[in-house]
Amino acid sequence: MELKAYKVLTNKLPHKKKSRTRPLPKAGERYLEAFDRLKEILDRMEVKYEEYFHFKSTKHWRFDLHLLEYRVLIEIATGPWSGGRKGKLATKAWSVDRYDHAEELGYRFHRFELADINMGRATAWLRHLKASHGTDQTIPTNRPD
Repeated sequence: MELKAYKVLTNKLPHKKKSRTRPLPKAGERYLEAFDRLKEILDRMEVKYEEYFHFKSTKHWRFDLHLLEYRVLIEIATGPWSGGRKGKLATKAWSVDRYDHAEELGYRFHRFELADINMGRATAWLRHLKASHGTDQTIPTNRPD
């Protein structure tokens, strides 16, 4: 049946088909600059990391960075994965729920604001993280012979 004939007979428009898959959110320019700056800091400090870490395959839950040696997940506050989607309460709760799941899997997480990255707080936090872990050695260096 044609569209005009359907509208005349039923006085309704046909249903619009919805996409079954929701696209992933887009990143803003300020976020991308902060993300590149944070990656530059990590490269300079020689910390191994993984970008856009997807820790649960059944969800769209992602963190911006995963520090491999420390099992720490980093999120930039204005990023597309941070739950800042039009202020809906449902998406905020959905975003906070992933923190609980990450902790259950043994990850720790840290959230940076844009100002933290630009003012050097992120660098200080990373230095502290690196210093607190130190070196992992199985044989003590000061053993008696």
